[in-house]
Amino acid sequence: MKKKYLHKMRDEQLDEFDKKDLGGDLKKSGQGLVVRARQRLTSIFLDPLLIEKLKVKAHKHGLKYQTMLKTIVYEHVDEY
Repeated sequence: MKKKYLHKMRDEQLDEFDKKDLGGDLKKSGQGLVVRARQRLTSIFLDPLLIEKLKVKAHKHGLKYQTMLKTIVYEHVDEY
């Protein structure tokens, strides 16, 4: 029962996130590109120093660090 509730809660969170339009924020910042694809929740372990560096750079662009990280990945994934 608990697992089903958590799954439903996660789906609601994803639906809510999908409704948010970050395009304006990214456009204002002059960074990144807006991709409207179905998203999948994922987790990675990052060095705390890297997270702090991302937060500083993201703040300069008026973004949250997760958005900054996603933007960096989208922009550079084809280089590898």
